[in-house]
Amino acid sequence: MIWRFDLTLEEQKKRAAEKAVDYIKSGMIVGLGTGSTVKYALEKIAKLIEEGKLKDIVGIPTSKQTEERAIELGIPVVTLNKYPVIDITIDGADEVDEEMNLIKGGGGALLREKIIAQASRRVIIVIDPNKRSKKLGEKFFVPVEVLQFAEEAERKFLESLGAFVTKRLNYDGGHFITDEKNVILDCKFGILENAAKLASILNERAGIVGHGIFINLADEIVTGE
Repeated sequence: MIWRFDLTLEEQKKRAAEKAVDYIKSGMIVGLGTGSTVKYALEKIAKLIEEGKLKDIVGIPTSKQTEERAIELGIPVVTLNKYPVIDITIDGADEVDEEMNLIKGGGGALLREKIIAQASRRVIIVIDPNKRSKKLGEKFFVPVEVLQFAEEAERKFLESLGAFVTKRLNYDGGHFITDEKNVILDCKFGILENAAKLASILNERAGIVGHGIFINLADEIVTGE
């Protein structure tokens, strides 16, 4: 595969997102991801709706941020409770390994993103080529969403697994709080030799409500080459 390095990073993101939108057909229920690449997909979807090329579609956002942007653009927004089976979801990723497993959650929406992915018939992940790696953990940390009540207990647990743990902050230095009113602990484990095993361990902890390791949830990776 040959990457188009004459394109800027933003151009690659835009191209990937617009290619992914080609999978959407009229009448579909569409999962709307979160992040810097997906914003281009939202703009393309809105344009096709305005031109009459996409009809009778509805979107289910993975975050309040995406919901607000979709409404601004004129994309009809519904809830997962009303439409519990999603035809297709377009989302981004922070890292993708050779087996199409993902690390997600850099934007803080990992819990809803995983719920939406699991409810989808097809998940299309849009990335720029810099997000590819041989194994997860080479390029990105693992976001872990934790109940505020259990923050320190889960921090110690994550450290016992070998992680260097940092509590996520907002740009202004305040504590980052997710849409579900939880905190995120960003965990540097290094290269994950067995990402599925770590995901299983994290799944067992009551105070951990979600994490950014997505195993076998992506159906296709779309890049902007």
